[in-house]
Amino acid sequence: MKSPEDILSFWFDEAGPSAWYKKSDEFDALIRSRFETIAIQLAGDLSRRAPHLWENNPASALALIIALDQFPRNMYRSTNAAFAWDALALGAAKRLVAKNHDLKITQGQREFIYMPYMHSENLADQDSCIALVDQRLKNENTLHHAREHRKVIAKFGRFPHRNLSLGRVSTTAEMAYLNSGGYAP
Repeated sequence: MKSPEDILSFWFDEAGPSAWYKKSDEFDALIRSRFETIAIQLAGDLSRRAPHLWENNPASALALIIALDQFPRNMYRSTNAAFAWDALALGAAKRLVAKNHDLKITQGQREFIYMPYMHSENLADQDSCIALVDQRLKNENTLHHAREHRKVIAKFGRFPHRNLSLGRVSTTAEMAYLNSGGYAP
């Protein structure tokens, strides 16, 4: 079974920023082949009992959040499964932040604790994300993206670019937004 260290080593040492934010079928397949089994197991464990054992330590909690928030976006790109564990990841992130354990994670890794807030379609979570990034991360690039995510949720109440994957019907305003190249996080 994969360990939290396996996840963190892969994400931060092997993959890194050059792989995180671009679409790559090869990278998606690599994550799926190496981490799909553990991600499914973690999601199942957490859905039955929260908090998860990995939440007892800030670093392993970060690995849990990455496995439930970042990995599905790669493993299941353009499908509803990409977002299926968002609530689990957000719950783990909120518990970590409530204990101030996010502050025990390095600046370079901490943004991934706040990503589940940014991925939430709830405006209060978006507001929390902006506050956390502004006060605890102090990264202007991440803050910019947090504000852009919030603008989309404030305007539409959801992320229109997810509609097709989630089987949702887009409104006329959402279609116009998507067709104009609107921000698609």
